[in-house]
Amino acid sequence: MSFNFLLQIETAPVAADTVTTGVKEIPVWEIIDQSNAGIGWIINLLLLFMFIYVIYVFTERYLALRRASKEESSFLSKIKGYLISGDLDAAKKLCESTDSPSARMLEKGIGRLGKPLENISVAIENTAKIEIMRLEQRVSFLATASGAGPMLGFLGTVVGMVIVFIDLQSVSSLDIQVIAPGIMTSMITTVEGLIVGLTAFMGYNYLTERIGRIVYTMETTALEFMDLLNEPGK
Repeated sequence: MSFNFLLQIETAPVAADTVTTGVKEIPVWEIIDQSNAGIGWIINLLLLFMFIYVIYVFTERYLALRRASKEESSFLSKIKGYLISGDLDAAKKLCESTDSPSARMLEKGIGRLGKPLENISVAIENTAKIEIMRLEQRVSFLATASGAGPMLGFLGTVVGMVIVFIDLQSVSSLDIQVIAPGIMTSMITTVEGLIVGLTAFMGYNYLTERIGRIVYTMETTALEFMDLLNEPGK
């Protein structure tokens, strides 16, 4: 059988109208506006406020931890030198001029010099606890948001599905325009919740790791300070 006749078939030009997919591009703000069906706007608003506060907490804590971790490498060596030479005033001034948890911790210990070592150790330990609490303030919100964000988004998913079924009951035939608001509410709130959760989760882990480094530095500094005081003749 010969198929040469297929080569003689003229291909009709494709009309420009058939090339287009007919898909209408919808701006992002219109999609978000459509997701405000029912109580979707409340969920969207809560997720927006939560996301803004997550960014604020992470930025503020990042800058605070960055300042707290800036400490001269020779700080402890200078403190040791002042203590060995008996220049307590110079040691206190150095601690006052150094903006770091370790410096404030040692300043409290130097102020207790002359008292029993146990009292000095307790003063340093109490100051360290206060400094750690300052480092960790508001960080717990990130841990809360990492779980609450996706759960709030899931609530929006359920609400969107409920809206879809309610809208279907009021029409005789399936129409995409009818169920679109409910589906938009379901999908958009889910995406928003995941964005909030992922951002908060990564921010919390990063800040926790930074705090751990600073706490380790504080512990090392306190141990070296107490070892210096426990040396014979001190």
